[in-house]
Amino acid sequence: MLRMLHNTTLRCSNLQLGVLKNSTRSLGSVLPDLNLKDFPILNEPILTYRKNSQERKDLVQALKNTASKCEEIPIVIGGKEYKTSEVRYQVMPHDHQHKLASFYYADKKLVEKAIKTAVETQPMWDQVPLAERLKIWERAADLMATKYRQELNAATMLGQSKTAIQAEIDSAAELIDFIRMNAYFLKECAKYQPISENIKVTKNSMRYRGIDGFIAAVSPFNFTAIGGNLSYTPALMGNGVLWKPSDTAMLSNWVIFKIMREAGVPDGVVNFVPADGPVFGDTITASPHLAGINFTGSVPTFNRLWKQVGNNIDNYVNFPRLTGECGGKNFHFVHKSADVESVVTSTIRSAFEYCGQKCSACSRMYVPESLWPKIKDGLLCEAQKLKIGDVQDFSSFTSAVIDDKAFKRITSYIEHAKKSPNLEIIAGGTYSDSKGYFVDPTIVVSKDPKDRIMTEEIFGPVLTIYVYKEDDLFNTMKLVHTSTKFALTGAVFGQDEEWVKCALQEFKMAAGNFYINDKSTGSVVGQQPFGGGRMSGTNDKAGGPHYILRWTSPQSIKETFVPLRDVNYPYMSE
Repeated sequence: MLRMLHNTTLRCSNLQLGVLKNSTRSLGSVLPDLNLKDFPILNEPILTYRKNSQERKDLVQALKNTASKCEEIPIVIGGKEYKTSEVRYQVMPHDHQHKLASFYYADKKLVEKAIKTAVETQPMWDQVPLAERLKIWERAADLMATKYRQELNAATMLGQSKTAIQAEIDSAAELIDFIRMNAYFLKECAKYQPISENIKVTKNSMRYRGIDGFIAAVSPFNFTAIGGNLSYTPALMGNGVLWKPSDTAMLSNWVIFKIMREAGVPDGVVNFVPADGPVFGDTITASPHLAGINFTGSVPTFNRLWKQVGNNIDNYVNFPRLTGECGGKNFHFVHKSADVESVVTSTIRSAFEYCGQKCSACSRMYVPESLWPKIKDGLLCEAQKLKIGDVQDFSSFTSAVIDDKAFKRITSYIEHAKKSPNLEIIAGGTYSDSKGYFVDPTIVVSKDPKDRIMTEEIFGPVLTIYVYKEDDLFNTMKLVHTSTKFALTGAVFGQDEEWVKCALQEFKMAAGNFYINDKSTGSVVGQQPFGGGRMSGTNDKAGGPHYILRWTSPQSIKETFVPLRDVNYPYMSE
């Protein structure tokens, strides 16, 4: 693959010589035609996994195959595999004695080697025509949708404790959508060319280059698809990438890496570098070649990286681009005109699907006194029906939280609720880590809308509700965006159109993704581009058409065919 990239660079060098020898020829006649083939833009269908369906049979078999072994995952730099003495294991969160994969931490020297490889590969990869890159991405999406669909789902289910439908939404549909649609957005973007007022005199054009240096992708555990997007979207745009996957999503991310290699992504373009967080962060930010960080994770980690970049700002070749998504304290706000059943079902799903570990999960809700009795009854009724268990049991609604750290953090809030006179647990409040990291869906009612359980991110199956007096509606609305530092997702429920318009304005800065009479989760690539402001992140809207522009350094080109013969301007001789 590196030989292919080297040959491409030589061909491009010859083209550049041709331009220099004949300066009156149009660049369009010298550079290769983009030949960007149109293809339909549709979201990947979500399979249903009904009993006796073929997809369910295929998934069950994939689960058996994945659970039957502990896969060894190497560090991969420039196509070469590395192993170190620092061995780690990914376990099943719902059965934490079951090792699913072993992997190795890269040390500082290996991270530096990966940086050198990515920096050297980037200019060669950037010379590969867009049309060729698009073919690779379309091939990868097809592999994910067919040959590897259930392997991706099984790795996500067992390694990250997602149920079948939650895995299908993530590691199949969303991942495929990211790969397909980012390629589509690039194709559409490349169609734009600047105004050329008289093509016989001047031709203006624009091309999308990668950024010289390397991009560091730091991905989370909670969405397999995010790992694919954070690492391979910068690569699509012509960049060299270091991908640090989450320890607790290692297996599913490794499957993505293998698929992209099979599809034709050359060695060295994306380097697979599991590592200790501080070691990785310290090493990438110390390199003068750091061109960007594509991050999803916690606020403290992103802040640390940002500070390190700031401290080293005089040392960089480029100003590094920092893109981050850092979670939220997402809300459901209920008006007295709301449909109670819709509020109940939407909130149960938003708060407790995948144990509240979605970045967009509802963590706080504001309910008017007049509707509280019915909403309370509905929530308690639905909550007690939820089955929490092994993901291989298709009747489970949700399963375990990701690891022991998450278990301790989440249960500390439950213990806080048990001890506080301002808080009452009305559902759940129980947990056990004897076999897996299980926390029962917990509903808390708070008398204090500013209690820390209402303002701090928990990232677990804990929903806190504040019941407000209807004559205090507008003051309560103001609490939503003033009592917490986050602004990721939010939803309002109400049939009163005038109030909904008011809420749309009041909550303008409260959420990057805003829902009306729908749950705060469930954004779809190409439909609801995702991201929030304030401490929720840089709001670059992954899944939208502008996200790819974060990872390119466009070049404007002006080519003139009529030589300039006179220094003076016409009016000067009048």
